[in-house]
Amino acid sequence: MSGRNFHKGDSHAGKRQNAHDMEKQETGNETEGFTIEGRNAVIEAFRSGRTIDKLYVLDGCKDGPVLTIKREAVKRGSLIKYVTKERLDQLSETGKHQGVIAYAAAYAYAEVEDMLSAAKEKGEAPFLFLLDGIEDPHNLGAIIRTANLAGAHGVIIPKNRAAGLTATVAKASAGALNYTPVARVTNLGQTIEELKKEGLWFVCADMDGTRMYDLDLKGSIGLVIGSEGNGVGRLVKEKCDFTASIPMKGDIDSLNASVAAGVLAYEIVRQRLG
Repeated sequence: MSGRNFHKGDSHAGKRQNAHDMEKQETGNETEGFTIEGRNAVIEAFRSGRTIDKLYVLDGCKDGPVLTIKREAVKRGSLIKYVTKERLDQLSETGKHQGVIAYAAAYAYAEVEDMLSAAKEKGEAPFLFLLDGIEDPHNLGAIIRTANLAGAHGVIIPKNRAAGLTATVAKASAGALNYTPVARVTNLGQTIEELKKEGLWFVCADMDGTRMYDLDLKGSIGLVIGSEGNGVGRLVKEKCDFTASIPMKGDIDSLNASVAAGVLAYEIVRQRLG
């Protein structure tokens, strides 16, 4: 797989807090403690190799330093959002954003190739988690924890409309983020296609799928988990080889995403050990 691209007054403080709350509602991400403001600070963050999940830029600004920041963001695959000065003022914690605010990841992202290499070094068939639209950082952290305990070689998440590696995610993972690599890709469907060329096949969680006990879940496998609200997206689901359902006898029809991931993951573990 080497060489492939996987793809200051109280009122102002209140406004800033409301803006942060809006931001969390928009993306599901919590970014406390990892905000970088000001042109020089953001440029140095990029140049130092710090992973920037999202960059807010003053819309229409064409100053040299800002253009440099934008080039760095594009080169490194950071999400760029163009906003008004009022929006930046609301988001700013220092009041000195100079037209740019960046949100940095708490942990560095890995590469998909590294996960496959780790599996090869262990003499194991690759076992990966792919998460489609998990926006709750607590769920993401819990799934990373499950992936670690289930012996998965890594977790793959999309760049857009999904939680990133924030401090909340790290805490919810109970330390697993230190051991289980997480890769972030532009297109989950394309990544699945690339991994199929490496011998992996894919099963996604779906209420209308085949009962998980009736599926052969051994070998090189990718487990695809969707969001609680929408499940696995249609385009991603179409890339999967099978859909798996979890038998349920209660009065409600769905499980929390992290719980569903755990149930399916341990059926995979059971079959791989058997």
